[in-house]
Amino acid sequence: MATYEPKNILITGAAGFIASHVANRLVRSYPHYKIVVLDKLDYCSNLKNLNPSRPSPNFKFVKGDIASADLVNYLLITESIDTIMHFAAQTHVDNSFGNSFEFTKNNIYGTHVLLEACKVTGQIRRFIHVSTDEVYGETDEDAVVGNHEASQLLPTNPYSATKAGAEMLVMAYGRSYGLPVITTRGNNVYGPNQFPEKLIPKFILLAMRGLPLPIHGDGSNVRSYLYCEDVAEAFEVVLHKGEVGHVYNIGTVKERRVIDVAKDICRLFGLDTEKVIRFVENRPFNDQRYFLDDQKLKRLGWAERTPWEEGLKKTIEWYTTNPDYWGDVSGALLPHPRMLMTPGVDERHNWTEETKYLSSSPLEASTTAPATSTQSTTDAPQKHPYKFLIYGRTGWIGGLLGKICEKQGIPYEYGKGRLEERSQLLEDIRNVRPTHVFNAAGVTGRPNVDWCETHKQDTIRTNVVGTLNLADVCREQGLLMINYATGCIFEYDAKHPEGSGIGFKEEDTPNFAGSFYSKTKAMVEELLKDYDNVCTLRVRMPISSDLSNPRNFITKIARYDKVVNIPNSMTILDELLPISIEMAKRDCRGIWNFTNPGVVSHNEILEMYKKYINPEFKWTNFTLEEQAKVIVAPRSNNEMDASKLKAEFPELLSIKDSLIKNVFEPNRKVPSS
Repeated sequence: MATYEPKNILITGAAGFIASHVANRLVRSYPHYKIVVLDKLDYCSNLKNLNPSRPSPNFKFVKGDIASADLVNYLLITESIDTIMHFAAQTHVDNSFGNSFEFTKNNIYGTHVLLEACKVTGQIRRFIHVSTDEVYGETDEDAVVGNHEASQLLPTNPYSATKAGAEMLVMAYGRSYGLPVITTRGNNVYGPNQFPEKLIPKFILLAMRGLPLPIHGDGSNVRSYLYCEDVAEAFEVVLHKGEVGHVYNIGTVKERRVIDVAKDICRLFGLDTEKVIRFVENRPFNDQRYFLDDQKLKRLGWAERTPWEEGLKKTIEWYTTNPDYWGDVSGALLPHPRMLMTPGVDERHNWTEETKYLSSSPLEASTTAPATSTQSTTDAPQKHPYKFLIYGRTGWIGGLLGKICEKQGIPYEYGKGRLEERSQLLEDIRNVRPTHVFNAAGVTGRPNVDWCETHKQDTIRTNVVGTLNLADVCREQGLLMINYATGCIFEYDAKHPEGSGIGFKEEDTPNFAGSFYSKTKAMVEELLKDYDNVCTLRVRMPISSDLSNPRNFITKIARYDKVVNIPNSMTILDELLPISIEMAKRDCRGIWNFTNPGVVSHNEILEMYKKYINPEFKWTNFTLEEQAKVIVAPRSNNEMDASKLKAEFPELLSIKDSLIKNVFEPNRKVPSS
């Protein structure tokens, strides 16, 4: 791989936190590069951040706005700029809820001005655009692999939406005009010089002043943090080794909950967390988790070097040595800085109490996390006989379970701990005090089970170790665990031939190990037989009335160019998930084939789709042999005997009747004749 050698670099936003560390590193390490930095010196910028570079002959500072086309064009030409590292942006999410137009102006329009100047001058050999992990949106809580560079962008707040919009412009200029662009998407960064509106410096300064640390919501939100010098090194690697047209995640797989960050800071300051931590109202939408796949950048030779404990100590040492570096930052230390700019927010906040916060003693601060309406049912009776703890909040089945509980008035909360972490599971149970635990978490692969073939350890960690861990904790606590498993551990054989009507029973030994995913599920099912507190439900090819959901079996095959045509047992979630809740109430245990009675083929489903949804719909079949050429792992096909479930719930519909009643009739677009 050829190494790129720049000559004259323009770094935008270089008086800000991350860019200043990058600029100082390049000035120091490459005296033959000319580094021109452009910054309008907004509230979160500080010329002092560039003090290490200012005496150097290869450094030049220009005060100005990237939105000024004349200035940008002038700099590119007069400084013979061949490389741009574009950091300048409005980045604080809370502020974006109050003044989102300012974010559009800076993050999108400013980027557009730079790109157009690059097009006009025609002299740029590299344009490195600095984006954020937040453009991916919220990562599934049970995901064991992070968003990779080709993942879909699903921003959830005005800040991340403007960053995603800027990315689209960068990509368009790369494709339309051949601009040599590279994009980075990074995790949270911490370290010296950071303006204290961000979590870690805010908590440090508050701890230094003996003030309470405000936690948005219940503090379960998970983030990944990289030390600033490690990130500066990552940009050095991308500058010299990054490939044009590519995106690089700058991240770490080491995650921390916000509450744990606060506890670590309290510990290093010798503070009592029970007295210092204060839970406050959550911001309008606070993503639960961002998680990146960092393998692509590692292949270029970069690696995280600074352990969390070491980086945090360095950061605390810097702030305690430089307590007045940023001057009066009392506004930034509020629990919700600048949210006064949000239209209509006065009705939802007591701003007098908010400003009193800075003068309150930690001893007076509340240490009880507020209830979260999206995670628990608040209008249920005071003494409800049930309370459910559900794992898999961001998964399809886990999300549906929460909606069913709300509809039935059953109190519930989603688990916050990782299945592999026993201490976190115990903490969940102590906090929630459930009567039953539902496990809908697990690895199925992205975009399908083929992923598991190349991520075997990750698959084992969640599907086997995590599930067993939860079952063991539940048994220790005297709790029944409803475990959503899979029926994709069987395949038609001589004793159960296709079309015979002879289905696999609960006591039959799994005979399909064609995919690593199925192998792990069969393995854990066998081990769970020794846990008498587990009810294992074998789900197969799940279907729901939500035909827009990409995980829906009908949605999947309706989008395929070709499909096989094999009869299979399937699970209609609209009918069976409420039954699973009833099974918890009835204290059902052991293994259950959790499918509607009978089988239905791919073609039969698509015929129904054509009849009820789209009369113009067409499809093509292909054989299993042809299918094998386009997939990595074989797929399971089987019929499961649902007579045990039918005996317990006589009202259970056959698969074809349930498809019509629960899926196709509610979605009918073709008038009935």
